[in-house]
Amino acid sequence: MTSSKAVLCPIINFMFVDEAKIKITAGTGGNGCASLHREKYKPKGGPDGGDGGKGGDVTIKVDEGLRTLQDYRYKKHFKATRGGGGMGNNRHGKNGDDLILRVPPGTKAYIDGEGYIGEVITQDQELVLAKGGMGGRGNTHFTTTSRKAPGFAEKGEPGGEAEVLLELRVLADVGVIGFPNVGKSTFVSSISAAKPRIADYPFTTLHPNLGVVDLGEDNLFVVADIPGLIEGAHQGKGLGDRFLRHVDRTATIIHMLDISSKEGRDPIEDYDLIENELAAYDKEIANRPRIVAGNKSDLLSEEDKDKLFKTTKYFKDKDIPFFPISAVTGEGVEPLLYAALAFIKERQAAQPLAVEETASHRVYSVEDEDKIKVIREGKHSWSIDSKKLQKMVVMTDLANDEALQYLQDRLDKLKIDKILLNAGVKAGDEVIIEKLVFEFEPDLGDK
Repeated sequence: MTSSKAVLCPIINFMFVDEAKIKITAGTGGNGCASLHREKYKPKGGPDGGDGGKGGDVTIKVDEGLRTLQDYRYKKHFKATRGGGGMGNNRHGKNGDDLILRVPPGTKAYIDGEGYIGEVITQDQELVLAKGGMGGRGNTHFTTTSRKAPGFAEKGEPGGEAEVLLELRVLADVGVIGFPNVGKSTFVSSISAAKPRIADYPFTTLHPNLGVVDLGEDNLFVVADIPGLIEGAHQGKGLGDRFLRHVDRTATIIHMLDISSKEGRDPIEDYDLIENELAAYDKEIANRPRIVAGNKSDLLSEEDKDKLFKTTKYFKDKDIPFFPISAVTGEGVEPLLYAALAFIKERQAAQPLAVEETASHRVYSVEDEDKIKVIREGKHSWSIDSKKLQKMVVMTDLANDEALQYLQDRLDKLKIDKILLNAGVKAGDEVIIEKLVFEFEPDLGDK
């Protein structure tokens, strides 16, 4: 009886994730303290409630050791810690710890409803996605000539909250494109220490492989093998346009063709098809400097050599550098790499990679806070959309009569009755501001 030996394929634990949708919540500020000073022989020492601590921010920060957003594939909600509450004797609450989300260089951030807000490129560069809430003020802030011992304090402000899309764009100087199985992965492995998965079937490469090329005398550059494109890729066919974004920052593109007859391909037809895909995806990228590598020169038959002559003339007429190479034997590879280096240096001289200044970002802006919008919810029901007023309400202790009166005084200063009347709100109508619901009783003297 003969036994057959099973062929086991290794399981690759690494998964390239270049896009992740997450929810972030910055820390709520700590509540202020309503306290009165107590000391022997000083029964009326006055208010001494301290302020609450600020909530923690949510920030992304570059870690050059990362190459993927895999850490955000399964865990989807990230929260920073809240600030500590204020205490008596004017003691300030502890600030909440910031939450730092580590990401690969080249990560862009988009906030739902706001769009693109920034990117991080260099080691330790940071971008604040959501600011922690302010700590509530202690009762020492609310003393007046008529209110000498306020029995209330502010609650902490809720932290910013948002749905965020993180998008990774690989930082590479050279992008290698071409149909599946033209030898891109073999090429990258032969010129660098990268060890991509290589096999004789389409879509062997399922994520960009990065390799560092060292030509000596500090002439180093990064090459990215962009997974197999096919006709219709910009419309989502094959692996789709998922990986086309990784050509975004390249100084030049090496378009690799199979010039042998092994796969029965026509290199000129292949070139035109892929270039059309690039143009449909992004015209600026399609106009980037191009080098064409005719791979598998070691497998040429006599008929292929006639085809090579035709192909060489085609690119010479287009004034596009063309290099017949063999990624397996190394034939013609070195001149190709120096041609790529020349384009890289030219790009660096004309357009150095700019590191974007990333100021702290709030989920809403000060300008948004100043707008008060009255919205009809029903026949006798209205709501007020105003970040400023909503913030005032959520930081008010609605169970405390003194705090409610203080809120009413602040609303009166903003002439809220006049705003509501002008919007068509009638006496007796229900008005909602965040968690506060009240029956409108206008002071007609303000009309």
